[in-house]
Amino acid sequence: MVPLPHLWLPILLAAVLVFMTSSLVHMVLKWHNSDYRKLPDEDAVLAVLRKDNAAPGQYLFPYCSDPKDFAKPEVRQRFMDNPKGLIYLKAPGLPGMGPQLGGWFILNLLVSFSVAYVVSRTMPPAPDYLHVFRVAGTVAFLAYATGNAPASIWMGKPWKVTLKEMADGLLYALVLAGTFGWLWPR
Repeated sequence: MVPLPHLWLPILLAAVLVFMTSSLVHMVLKWHNSDYRKLPDEDAVLAVLRKDNAAPGQYLFPYCSDPKDFAKPEVRQRFMDNPKGLIYLKAPGLPGMGPQLGGWFILNLLVSFSVAYVVSRTMPPAPDYLHVFRVAGTVAFLAYATGNAPASIWMGKPWKVTLKEMADGLLYALVLAGTFGWLWPR
């Protein structure tokens, strides 16, 4: 068993390399740009949200707080006549990337630390590169890739988008696994 303090370098470097990899995916390759579409008559939707002073948060529409209400004909009709959706609202203002990038880096550190914990507790003494790579990569893939699927299963997020995010997760897992395999104490 490798003590976690001996793994500070692979934890930190893996987080940095995954952060850099994700930056390349999003800013250079830009393969997620097609994941978002403009609402039809966006100006009218924004006007309604602005008029009603909709607070930042998560909204489901049509809204029904109690499944028993589906027995009511008027509730059933609202669902039959309208699109269903989920929308996240943020506060007005220019988009700033600082807090999101900071949060993403902290998440990368948390994933790296968690992977280090699992691998350090499951590795035999003096493991080879491939053994560390396989275990670290599997755990990192679970952390980076599978968390996106529930939004497609339950919320209607397009599977095409989720599969692209899972591909990102595989790439991040490979980067993390390679870093851990390379820098794992022998």
